[in-house]
Amino acid sequence: MAAEVAAAYESSISKMRAKDQTSKALSKEDLKVVYEDEHILVVDKPSGVLSVPTKDVSASLSQTVFDAYGCESGNMDSMVVHRLGMDTSGLIVFARTMPAVTGLNTAFRTRKVTRKYEALVCGSVENDEGEINMPLMRDFVRPPYMRVSTDDLQKALVGVDDLPAEISNILLNPKASVTKYSVIGKEELGGNPVTRLSLTSVSGRTHQLNVHCAASGHPIVGDKVYGAGGEALPNGGLDEAGMDSNAPNRANLDVQGSIAEAAGDKPMCVHAKELSFKHPVTKEEMKFESASPF
Repeated sequence: MAAEVAAAYESSISKMRAKDQTSKALSKEDLKVVYEDEHILVVDKPSGVLSVPTKDVSASLSQTVFDAYGCESGNMDSMVVHRLGMDTSGLIVFARTMPAVTGLNTAFRTRKVTRKYEALVCGSVENDEGEINMPLMRDFVRPPYMRVSTDDLQKALVGVDDLPAEISNILLNPKASVTKYSVIGKEELGGNPVTRLSLTSVSGRTHQLNVHCAASGHPIVGDKVYGAGGEALPNGGLDEAGMDSNAPNRANLDVQGSIAEAAGDKPMCVHAKELSFKHPVTKEEMKFESASPF
């Protein structure tokens, strides 16, 4: 098992690094600054841009923000208190002073920050609102992507101790994960039904919105990782039997494929639309909104 997992991990990491290389370079003039004071900066990130640089890629939002505005510590890394995936657009807050760094890190760690997203998902979501409560884990079939954790999967990992440390450290310990949703409207794409949702990430896990939507039978339109034909397992890693019991009104893989074909090269349709928190220094209640680009 170890050899197969290690090979899958290396293959996925290689593809991720290649994608990182396509991150768009931004200038100060490209930045959409929503709010600025001496302590914080709120920026509307476009899709297709890394939130932070990688070892091999410097083109990123945080690099541009640091070059344009700087920060008290002179260290770009200290400005970053949260991030969005490369394909996700929307609101990000940066810290410019050490009190802001401390306050915002505490707010995110204690879940005192509210983040609402807008997404277009495959199929017609049946209920007007609801909650998706599924624990998430790293996928040992398609590492390092995420999947819904089940008792059977955890049992399969018992006694597996021959994996490389960089892989075993990210596989175990499934995390409780909760996403709240409400329907904004019903639409069509390529003659197939799609639903516009408001999503609230309660727990803020890695790829949580993507996996939860996919595991509910309604993957995000344009999601080339967790959607139909993506790099990760379909349906959040759940098998067909599990999908039939958990998501009777789901968009099947044929419908997902048709929507993916209609979407083409369209960026993934998920946007960090609303960001609310208490100012880390003034303690004022702050709320920012950004219109969805799709």
